[in-house]
Amino acid sequence: MRFKIVLLIFAIFWVVLIVRLYHISIKSNFYYERLAKENIERKNYLKPVRGEIFDSKGKFLAVNKIGFSLSLAPHLSIKKGELQTAIATLKHYFPDLNATVMERVYRRQNSPYNYRYIKVIDFVPYDTMMRDYARLSALPFVKIDTETKRYYPYGRYAAHIVGYVGRANRREIVADPVAEIVGYTGKSGLERYYNRWLEGEPGYILSKVNARNKALKVLERKEPVNNRSLKVNLDMDLQKYIYDLLGKTPAVVVVMRTTGEVLAAVSNPSFDPNLFVGGISVKDWKALQNNLGHPFTNKFIHAVYPPGSVIKMGVALAASKAGHGILDEHEYCKGYITIGKSKHKFRCWKKWGHGDVDLRKSIRESCDVYYYDKSLKIGIDRIAKTLKEIGLGVKTGIDLPREYRGIIPDKAWKRKRYHQPWYKGETVIAAIGQGYDNITPMQVARYTAFLATGKLPTPTLAKELDGKKVTPKRIKLRFNPYHMSLIRQGMIDVCNDRRGTAYKTMHDLPIKVAGKTGTAQVVSIPQEIKKRVKEQDLAYFKKSHAWITTYAPVRKPEYVVTVLVEHGGHGGSAAGPIAAKIYKWLYYNGYFKNHPVEKIRAELERRMREANATVPAAPVPPKLRMDQTGRKVGNQE
Repeated sequence: MRFKIVLLIFAIFWVVLIVRLYHISIKSNFYYERLAKENIERKNYLKPVRGEIFDSKGKFLAVNKIGFSLSLAPHLSIKKGELQTAIATLKHYFPDLNATVMERVYRRQNSPYNYRYIKVIDFVPYDTMMRDYARLSALPFVKIDTETKRYYPYGRYAAHIVGYVGRANRREIVADPVAEIVGYTGKSGLERYYNRWLEGEPGYILSKVNARNKALKVLERKEPVNNRSLKVNLDMDLQKYIYDLLGKTPAVVVVMRTTGEVLAAVSNPSFDPNLFVGGISVKDWKALQNNLGHPFTNKFIHAVYPPGSVIKMGVALAASKAGHGILDEHEYCKGYITIGKSKHKFRCWKKWGHGDVDLRKSIRESCDVYYYDKSLKIGIDRIAKTLKEIGLGVKTGIDLPREYRGIIPDKAWKRKRYHQPWYKGETVIAAIGQGYDNITPMQVARYTAFLATGKLPTPTLAKELDGKKVTPKRIKLRFNPYHMSLIRQGMIDVCNDRRGTAYKTMHDLPIKVAGKTGTAQVVSIPQEIKKRVKEQDLAYFKKSHAWITTYAPVRKPEYVVTVLVEHGGHGGSAAGPIAAKIYKWLYYNGYFKNHPVEKIRAELERRMREANATVPAAPVPPKLRMDQTGRKVGNQE
């Protein structure tokens, strides 16, 4: 036993000796070789200028302010007071600087092996520096370098899209070596998603130096790759109009082309990204954190909501795929259904029911019972599969970081999440966008573009990368064309038929719009309550979320407008007016191809003349025209 212990000690001794020998003779050799090389060669990196971001009309969303940084020479003696004198000199020229912070930064980076100047001031504005530039540049212990600072001209108007840059942390520096050189990196939005493109590539000057670190000869020079710009599809005039239109209303609005180009995406309330560029104060951060409107959250991709009735067209398509004739069958709505022997009533929003209901009517009047019955015939797994196929409960692929997936549940999801079986009652409420259903507004906008065109686009913000055009991807999905036609006719009725849920706010627009409203409950209604409390009488956080998702024009759809008003109540009355005003803005700003600006101006002048006319025009006999079903009807205008 003693012999084994001696052998073990002997083995441990030799292992430690060999490891130490390896460290000294081989591993440390690379370290000291690098130090020796640095004593005769100096590599100064040339920072690239970060690319600027601008909208589709050339308005700048992210620019670089020009200024300077200040660095102090290494090895300034603390005992002799050299460091204190240098800091006091800088403090004399710039009284607002914090001497304690400068000394702390210098001490942390200073070492006997460091021959590089130590940056103690990140940014001094150009105008401030120019007053004393000549005097400062003459000081032997001070080095002045040109510097840029990110600035966002539109501030809170585009904060959730553009994002912001901030000081790079250790994890970000490990992932991106350029961040160590420039000192900052994209933290959110486009600044983060396109960070590697925008930040460019650093250059360098390799010099031969003497023992005093004085450059003797330039051995190599490489210029940085600068100003890789990003042009986006946003129209900032539209973005600003929508933000101002919302005022203090917590809401989300997405406007995009049916091909995928995002023209505006507003998450309200918002924040000023300029607060983060130089490091946000504790006071400002607490104000953002304590705001119940969650201004820091990008709600069109980072918040999920129950979709309510806007999901019904997707459920109809699931029924279309499930079996021949299921979607063609009428359902009878008496105001509620029961399942099996249960007395629990799954109620329709209309207390006395809708009577006989077909697909078109179910969309126009948003009958819940119709979708209850269809869901029980096809099951939750088929519903979930189709909804995910058409873009719900899956990432849209938009060029923004950390997009949320949301939830479109099925049996396997519940078993994995809660270790419980799936019940038929859960299928029923999922079919009208309640229960576990939670999706993002961007998913709803993408799904609406599919309903309008039959093609599922990828929402895209980037328009050009340094002049190279970015084209959004679109996937053609195959569904029964007859059923697709009926769904579109139902959506047209929603906005243009007197029985439609959005008729009041959407029928009198200069362009014909199709859409679907949704009122997504956030609290359940107990069975014993026979008469529902009106939305306007509920406490704010108990009110339903108000949805409307639309496309226009109905013949050749070009644009999608999706609006969600948090705790707004009914979709038609709360979200509808916002969507209507956006369409008017689009129309009168020449967005519709068949309505050029000249014709629009002429129409406006004609309307003004009619409004100012004192003598009423003679009544005109109604002209017969064909509606979507082929029936002859009178001119409703």
